[in-house]
This record gives sequence, structure tokens and C-alpha cells, in this order.
Amino acid sequence: MGKIIMTVDDSASVRQMVSFTLKQNGYDVVEAVDGKDGLQKLSSSKVDMIITDLNMPNLDGIGLIKGARALPACKFIPIVMLTTESQDSKKAEGKAAGATGWIVKPFKPEQLITVVKKVLG
Repeated sequence: MGKIIMTVDDSASVRQMVSFTLKQNGYDVVEAVDGKDGLQKLSSSKVDMIITDLNMPNLDGIGLIKGARALPACKFIPIVMLTTESQDSKKAEGKAAGATGWIVKPFKPEQLITVVKKVLG
């Protein structure tokens, strides 16, 4: 079975692009519309990696990372932020919360796959 990656973004078009790119490269995808939805899905499905947006309604990416890191099953899985934010302060906040990496939008599909392969090993 392929690796399962959760993509969390309030933009349907971004979710579709990420899902399509991952599926084309043999990954299974779980989609969530925001951090709250992501955390609910994490409690019922095992994922190998999370790719999350930063700015979302209900629960943002930082909140999702903190929530995921509190779950025993998600303590050590890679979490990559995929966001338009590129300030070092935001990156530091993401890293402090437990983010593994950072991709700035707009991104190229090859760039996403390179990062996924790197963090999933």
C-alpha cells in the first residue's frame, strides 16, 4: 500500500492540485478543509505525512500542527507547511509548533514531490 498523505487547505483548488500531484506519484491522499477538519480526520485515519496551509478558518496550520503533535500517532510524522507566507518569523513559529518543512506558494508539482520524497525517505 502506498504512503498516505493528508493535505489541509481551505482552498479547494490548492487541495485538488496537491492531491492530483501526489496521486500521480503513487501516494494516497486524505483531504481536509481546515485544521479542525484535519484533526478530526487524524483521529480516525493513519497518515504518513501532513501538508498544511497556514492561514485557514476555524483552526490555522499552527493550531493543526500543535494538535497533531499532541496525538501519539502523529508525534513524529513529517508535517510540511504549504503557504504564501515566507517571513522568517512565521517559519520560526511553524518550526516551534513542530513543522518539518516549508514550501511557499505558488509551488511547482516537482518541488512538492521532491520535498515529500525527502521527508518520507
